[in-house]
Amino acid sequence: MRRSGRAALSVLCSSAVLLTASACGSGDDSSASGGDENTITWWHNSNNEPGKGYYEQVAADFEDANPGVEVEVVAMAHEDMVDKLAAAFQSGDVPDVYMERGGGELGDHVEAGLVRDISEAASEEIDKLNPGTLAGWQVDDKTYALPFSVGVVGFWYNTELFEQAGITEPPATMEELATTVEQLKAAGITPLSVGAGDKWPAAHYWYYTALRACSEDVLTDAVSSLDFSDPCFVEAGEALATFIETEPFNPGFLTTPAQEGATSASGLLATGQVAMELAGHWEPGVMQGLTDNGEGLGDKTGWFPFPAIEGGEGDPEAALGGGDAWAVAQEAPDASVDLVKYLLSDEVQQGFAENDMGLPTNPAAADSVTDPALAELLEVRDTAPFVQLYFDTAFGTSVGNAMNDAVALLFAGQATPEEIVEQTQEAADREK
Repeated sequence: MRRSGRAALSVLCSSAVLLTASACGSGDDSSASGGDENTITWWHNSNNEPGKGYYEQVAADFEDANPGVEVEVVAMAHEDMVDKLAAAFQSGDVPDVYMERGGGELGDHVEAGLVRDISEAASEEIDKLNPGTLAGWQVDDKTYALPFSVGVVGFWYNTELFEQAGITEPPATMEELATTVEQLKAAGITPLSVGAGDKWPAAHYWYYTALRACSEDVLTDAVSSLDFSDPCFVEAGEALATFIETEPFNPGFLTTPAQEGATSASGLLATGQVAMELAGHWEPGVMQGLTDNGEGLGDKTGWFPFPAIEGGEGDPEAALGGGDAWAVAQEAPDASVDLVKYLLSDEVQQGFAENDMGLPTNPAAADSVTDPALAELLEVRDTAPFVQLYFDTAFGTSVGNAMNDAVALLFAGQATPEEIVEQTQEAADREK
């Protein structure tokens, strides 16, 4: 049986918001537990500058304030981290401090006894956070991680290339998005990049079309019941299939990685080879690490929300999002909790924002977000009427993986909208 209260974990309303995926880089030594009470192993995925160097300084400052404690910082590429965390959870040898995405995934880790309840130990830090933001990392009213970066997904675009194509306003509907694609093509510009080789970037398109086609009530019910029988889920696939037929993506998009290297989806946008990419708040920071000057698109960076679907029952102002939180392994040294609390301190969160590493959750850091595009996203996050957690996180690993696999096949022309729903429902039924 699925856990009760799943909807409270995975769907957030009003200012209750969550965020996914994040910045990345290249791998590093990734052994888990430090092995003694004075050593903390900390895994993260900010392996590009300035994030990598900033976290190294944060660890050094924590060590200075806690004599005798050593923090082993392990920075790695996002996809590498995800794979290695999955293996760590399978073996039970989890790093002391790690990034937890919440929702059904967190519920699985709690059920397995792998993550520590920090409700009392971090009560002061918890009180600083928006209750809705925090909800995605709570199970049965207990807090198991502190969200440090929360945002929403939308289209990042190159304002200069839009101007070259004569596009004066971002598209507000799927029909307008298709027109925008044709305008960019006519100007000799590749409209979009997508890292379909990693599957989840492609899946985000279906998540969003479902968010536009389905009502909030339908999605909330699906999270708790794992019932995908509402016809809006097929309608979401039909809307996506129609868009894919416009051939908007970069050559070789089916094998393109999301964020690793100049030829990744983020790299293509960062270097001006495509006009747009659907991605989360991490995108500016990722792009900075993929350009020689460390600036990404710089002042050419634009952002707009996913367009509405004609006749869709979803709120066009609703957003897809999620976030990352710092969690402590059940068997970690007690000092690990102190490190997680420090990572949510005003000082560290302000530096996190100043370095454009994401959208901070500590209200004291809101004014430290200097990037105009990220500041815009902060406002979108805090005013959205409804934010849906990434489906692969909300529904848990088994259902989410089946869903992502089916969407990837749709992008490849090897699955239908109906088959996405069928394969997702089959996986869900096995979980009930």
